[in-house]
Amino acid sequence: MAQQKSPYVAPVDPVWTRIQTEADDIVREEPMLAGLIYASVINRKSFEDALGYRLAHKLASGEMTDGLLREVIQSAHEADPSIGAAARADAVATLERDPACHRIIQPLMFFKGYQAIQSYRVAHHYWATGRHNMAYFLQMRTSEVFGVDIHPGARIGKGIMMDHAHSIVIGETAVVGDNVSMLHSVTLGGTGKEHGDRHPKIENGVLIGAGAKVLGDIRVGHCSRIAAGSVVLEDVPPCKTVAGVPARIVGEAGCDQPSQSMDQLFGLATDT
Repeated sequence: MAQQKSPYVAPVDPVWTRIQTEADDIVREEPMLAGLIYASVINRKSFEDALGYRLAHKLASGEMTDGLLREVIQSAHEADPSIGAAARADAVATLERDPACHRIIQPLMFFKGYQAIQSYRVAHHYWATGRHNMAYFLQMRTSEVFGVDIHPGARIGKGIMMDHAHSIVIGETAVVGDNVSMLHSVTLGGTGKEHGDRHPKIENGVLIGAGAKVLGDIRVGHCSRIAAGSVVLEDVPPCKTVAGVPARIVGEAGCDQPSQSMDQLFGLATDT
């Protein structure tokens, strides 16, 4: 009698498999990091376990231990599997778009922009489920540790890349679509003390340059580029490049997916 095969098939997780392989490589290359790599990756049972361990150690303080934080983070991941899915997409986006990223393990272990947005995702879970005080606590620690201040009420898609990330601020009613890239010192903020829906809506595939400020309840169309240092106060049509203070349209986006090409240069007319 032929042996029956089990109907159970182990789930395939290529991101986690690659991270584990790269962890072994790091241990061979830099033995002094072996303790960190074993604790953070090799001894962990899943990508979510590794991410929770890493974030808990980064966010822990005298106010909340890493053990308690691991429980907080694990609970969020178990309740909402989309958090882990988005974290994987963010890691892939960072590897594909950041020329300083050579291994997919690097965002998990070393890149504060990646770590900050994963901390936000946990805080957003608690905000969405009505546990606002826990969400505020996580926001506070994320800001203190990573220098990135994202209100837990903001809605952020997947495939996000925050390059350098220092001093990024995203307000409560901001919405960020999928596959968006932004550099350090970006602000998605309001214009004053108004209440209600008061922050920008960034559609899919947008590239936001370093130091850009997008202010108010305005919409930035899909696959647009915002030049470094710009102050955007009005809606931006899809597939355009804007620059200046205040920002004005200076041309087309230059490609189909500016957030993935990361091309921050645009042509300017010159006197002949």
